[in-house]
Amino acid sequence: MCDIASVNDLPPGFRFLPSDEELILHFLLRKASLLPCHPNIIPDLIHPNYYLLDPWQLNGKALCSGNHWYFFSQMMENRVTENGYWKQLDVEDEEAIFNDSGNKIGFKKFLFFFIGQDPAAAIQTNWVMQEYHLCTSASFTISTSTAASNYKRKKPNRNPDCYNIWVLCRVYEREEKCLSFCNYVNEDDDNGTELSCLDEMFLSLDDDDDLADISLPNN
Repeated sequence: MCDIASVNDLPPGFRFLPSDEELILHFLLRKASLLPCHPNIIPDLIHPNYYLLDPWQLNGKALCSGNHWYFFSQMMENRVTENGYWKQLDVEDEEAIFNDSGNKIGFKKFLFFFIGQDPAAAIQTNWVMQEYHLCTSASFTISTSTAASNYKRKKPNRNPDCYNIWVLCRVYEREEKCLSFCNYVNEDDDNGTELSCLDEMFLSLDDDDDLADISLPNN
Protein backbone atom coordinates (compact mmCIF):
# COMPACT_ATOMS: atom_id res chain seq x y z
CA MET A 1 0.00 0.00 0.00
CA CYS A 2 1.21 3.49 -0.82
CA ASP A 3 2.71 5.49 2.01
CA ILE A 4 1.73 9.07 1.13
CA ALA A 5 3.22 10.47 4.32
CA SER A 6 6.70 9.18 3.51
CA VAL A 7 7.40 12.10 1.20
CA ASN A 8 6.97 14.41 4.18
CA ASP A 9 9.67 12.52 6.06
CA LEU A 10 12.40 13.88 3.80
CA PRO A 11 14.91 16.29 5.36
CA PRO A 12 14.15 20.02 5.11
CA GLY A 13 14.94 21.37 1.67
CA PHE A 14 14.23 18.09 -0.14
CA ARG A 15 11.29 18.04 -2.52
CA PHE A 16 9.70 15.51 -4.88
CA LEU A 17 10.62 17.15 -8.20
CA PRO A 18 11.02 14.32 -10.75
CA SER A 19 11.72 14.97 -14.41
CA ASP A 20 9.43 13.64 -17.13
CA GLU A 21 11.92 10.86 -17.86
CA GLU A 22 12.04 9.86 -14.18
CA LEU A 23 8.24 9.77 -13.93
CA ILE A 24 8.13 7.43 -16.93
CA LEU A 25 11.04 5.09 -16.14
CA HIS A 26 11.10 4.98 -12.34
CA PHE A 27 7.39 5.14 -11.58
CA LEU A 28 4.96 4.53 -14.46
CA LEU A 29 7.06 1.82 -16.13
CA ARG A 30 7.45 -0.12 -12.90
CA LYS A 31 3.76 0.28 -12.14
CA ALA A 32 2.75 -1.15 -15.51
CA SER A 33 5.42 -3.89 -15.30
CA LEU A 34 4.23 -5.01 -11.84
CA LEU A 35 7.62 -4.13 -10.39
CA PRO A 36 8.08 -2.76 -6.86
CA CYS A 37 8.98 0.88 -6.38
CA HIS A 38 10.78 2.03 -3.24
CA PRO A 39 9.54 4.19 -1.72
CA ASN A 40 6.03 3.54 -2.96
CA ILE A 41 4.68 7.05 -2.51
CA ILE A 42 2.44 7.67 -5.54
CA PRO A 43 -1.06 6.30 -4.82
CA ASP A 44 -3.69 4.77 -7.08
CA LEU A 45 -6.80 6.92 -7.29
CA ILE A 46 -9.50 4.81 -8.87
CA HIS A 47 -13.08 5.68 -7.98
CA PRO A 48 -15.43 2.67 -7.55
CA ASN A 49 -17.61 4.14 -10.31
CA TYR A 50 -14.57 4.93 -12.48
CA TYR A 51 -14.94 8.64 -11.81
CA LEU A 52 -11.95 10.88 -11.23
CA LEU A 53 -11.75 13.17 -8.24
CA ASP A 54 -12.25 16.89 -8.64
CA PRO A 55 -8.85 18.63 -8.51
CA TRP A 56 -9.64 20.34 -5.20
CA GLN A 57 -10.32 16.90 -3.67
CA LEU A 58 -6.80 15.61 -4.32
CA ASN A 59 -5.24 17.06 -1.16
CA GLY A 60 -4.69 14.25 1.33
CA LYS A 61 -5.39 11.58 -1.30
CA ALA A 62 -2.74 12.16 -3.97
CA LEU A 63 0.96 12.70 -3.38
CA CYS A 64 1.41 16.43 -2.79
CA SER A 65 4.70 18.20 -3.44
CA GLY A 66 4.48 21.98 -3.41
CA ASN A 67 1.50 22.88 -5.56
CA HIS A 68 1.61 19.65 -7.59
CA TRP A 69 -0.36 16.45 -6.98
CA TYR A 70 0.72 13.05 -8.34
CA PHE A 71 -1.33 9.85 -8.66
CA PHE A 72 -1.81 6.77 -10.82
CA SER A 73 -5.04 6.21 -12.70
CA GLN A 74 -6.35 3.78 -15.25
CA MET A 75 -6.82 4.91 -18.82
CA MET A 76 -10.24 6.46 -19.37
CA GLU A 77 -11.98 7.59 -22.52
CA ASN A 78 -14.08 10.15 -20.64
CA ARG A 79 -12.34 11.82 -17.71
CA VAL A 80 -15.47 12.81 -15.83
CA THR A 81 -15.62 13.93 -12.19
CA GLU A 82 -18.50 14.67 -9.84
CA ASN A 83 -18.58 18.36 -10.72
CA GLY A 84 -16.98 18.56 -14.15
CA TYR A 85 -14.57 16.91 -16.54
CA TRP A 86 -11.02 16.99 -17.89
CA LYS A 87 -10.63 17.85 -21.55
CA GLN A 88 -7.70 17.95 -23.94
CA LEU A 89 -8.17 21.18 -25.87
CA ASP A 90 -5.94 20.12 -28.74
CA VAL A 91 -5.99 16.42 -29.54
CA GLU A 92 -2.58 16.72 -31.18
CA ASP A 93 -1.12 18.55 -28.18
CA GLU A 94 1.16 15.76 -26.97
CA GLU A 95 4.77 16.11 -25.88
CA ALA A 96 7.15 13.22 -26.55
CA ILE A 97 9.49 12.10 -23.76
CA PHE A 98 12.92 10.64 -24.56
CA ASN A 99 15.54 8.87 -22.48
CA ASP A 100 19.26 9.68 -22.39
CA SER A 101 19.83 7.47 -25.46
CA GLY A 102 17.36 9.44 -27.53
CA ASN A 103 14.70 6.72 -27.58
CA LYS A 104 11.09 7.73 -27.18
CA ILE A 105 9.87 6.20 -23.94
CA GLY A 106 6.55 7.93 -23.50
CA PHE A 107 4.50 11.06 -23.99
CA LYS A 108 2.29 13.39 -21.98
CA LYS A 109 -1.04 14.97 -22.72
CA PHE A 110 -2.24 18.34 -21.41
CA LEU A 111 -5.80 18.52 -20.12
CA PHE A 112 -7.81 21.35 -18.56
CA PHE A 113 -10.58 21.04 -15.99
CA PHE A 114 -14.06 22.33 -16.81
CA ILE A 115 -16.80 22.85 -14.22
CA GLY A 116 -20.18 21.57 -15.37
CA GLN A 117 -21.38 18.57 -17.32
CA ASP A 118 -22.77 20.39 -20.35
CA PRO A 119 -19.90 21.30 -22.71
CA ALA A 120 -21.89 24.25 -24.05
CA ALA A 121 -22.15 25.82 -20.59
CA ALA A 122 -19.05 24.43 -18.85
CA ILE A 123 -16.51 26.88 -17.44
CA GLN A 124 -12.80 26.33 -18.00
CA THR A 125 -10.69 26.63 -14.85
CA ASN A 126 -6.96 27.11 -14.20
CA TRP A 127 -6.51 23.47 -13.21
CA VAL A 128 -4.15 21.56 -15.51
CA MET A 129 -3.41 17.84 -15.71
CA GLN A 130 -0.32 16.39 -17.32
CA GLU A 131 -1.17 12.79 -18.17
CA TYR A 132 1.87 10.54 -18.74
CA HIS A 133 1.66 7.53 -21.07
CA LEU A 134 4.11 4.74 -21.86
CA CYS A 135 5.37 3.85 -25.31
CA THR A 136 5.04 0.32 -26.66
CA SER A 137 7.84 0.51 -29.21
CA ALA A 138 10.52 -2.17 -29.55
CA SER A 139 13.21 0.12 -28.19
CA PHE A 140 11.11 0.76 -25.14
CA THR A 141 10.71 -2.98 -24.51
CA ILE A 142 14.50 -3.27 -24.35
CA SER A 143 14.68 -0.49 -21.79
CA THR A 144 12.07 -2.37 -19.78
CA SER A 145 14.54 -5.20 -19.30
CA THR A 146 17.20 -2.71 -18.24
CA ALA A 147 14.91 -1.02 -15.77
CA ALA A 148 13.98 -4.36 -14.28
CA SER A 149 17.57 -5.49 -13.78
CA ASN A 150 17.63 -4.25 -10.18
CA TYR A 151 14.38 -6.04 -9.33
CA LYS A 152 15.19 -9.71 -9.79
CA ARG A 153 12.84 -10.86 -7.05
CA LYS A 154 9.80 -10.33 -9.25
CA LYS A 155 9.49 -11.05 -12.95
CA PRO A 156 8.35 -7.94 -14.84
CA ASN A 157 5.22 -7.94 -16.93
CA ARG A 158 6.43 -7.21 -20.48
CA ASN A 159 3.07 -7.43 -22.20
CA PRO A 160 2.82 -4.16 -24.21
CA ASP A 161 -0.98 -4.21 -23.81
CA CYS A 162 -0.52 -3.67 -20.07
CA TYR A 163 1.31 -0.42 -20.75
CA ASN A 164 -1.97 1.05 -21.98
CA ILE A 165 -3.79 0.39 -18.73
CA TRP A 166 -2.04 2.79 -16.37
CA VAL A 167 -1.29 6.49 -16.65
CA LEU A 168 0.50 8.79 -14.22
CA CYS A 169 -1.13 12.16 -13.59
CA ARG A 170 0.40 15.41 -12.36
CA VAL A 171 -2.17 18.08 -11.46
CA TYR A 172 -1.56 21.71 -10.60
CA GLU A 173 -3.36 25.05 -10.71
CA ARG A 174 -1.97 27.74 -12.95
CA GLU A 175 -1.52 31.19 -11.48
CA GLU A 176 -3.03 34.14 -13.26
CA LYS A 177 -0.41 36.64 -14.41
CA CYS A 178 -0.78 40.34 -14.96
CA LEU A 179 0.45 40.85 -18.51
CA SER A 180 0.32 44.65 -18.35
CA PHE A 181 2.68 45.01 -15.39
CA CYS A 182 3.98 41.77 -13.88
CA ASN A 183 6.11 39.47 -16.08
CA TYR A 184 6.16 42.11 -18.77
CA VAL A 185 8.95 41.85 -21.30
CA ASN A 186 9.89 44.96 -23.22
CA GLU A 187 9.79 43.95 -26.88
CA ASP A 188 12.24 46.76 -27.73
CA ASP A 189 14.84 45.32 -25.36
CA ASP A 190 17.07 42.94 -27.26
CA ASN A 191 18.14 41.01 -24.17
CA GLY A 192 14.53 40.28 -23.17
CA THR A 193 14.93 41.62 -19.61
CA GLU A 194 11.90 40.79 -17.48
CA LEU A 195 10.54 43.72 -15.49
CA SER A 196 8.91 43.40 -12.10
CA CYS A 197 5.66 45.04 -11.04
CA LEU A 198 7.57 47.80 -9.22
CA ASP A 199 9.77 48.40 -12.25
CA GLU A 200 6.70 48.90 -14.42
CA MET A 201 5.13 51.22 -11.86
CA PHE A 202 8.17 53.49 -11.64
CA LEU A 203 8.61 53.58 -15.41
CA SER A 204 5.00 54.70 -15.79
CA LEU A 205 5.61 57.80 -13.61
CA ASP A 206 6.38 60.91 -15.64
CA ASP A 207 7.95 63.32 -13.18
CA ASP A 208 9.36 63.78 -9.70
CA ASP A 209 5.99 64.94 -8.32
CA ASP A 210 4.53 61.52 -8.95
CA LEU A 211 7.45 59.89 -7.16
CA ALA A 212 6.97 62.18 -4.15
CA ASP A 213 3.44 60.90 -3.68
CA ILE A 214 4.61 57.31 -3.23
CA SER A 215 5.19 56.09 0.30
CA LEU A 216 7.89 53.43 0.54
CA PRO A 217 8.55 51.25 3.60
CA ASN A 218 11.35 52.31 5.93
CA ASN A 219 14.38 50.02 6.29
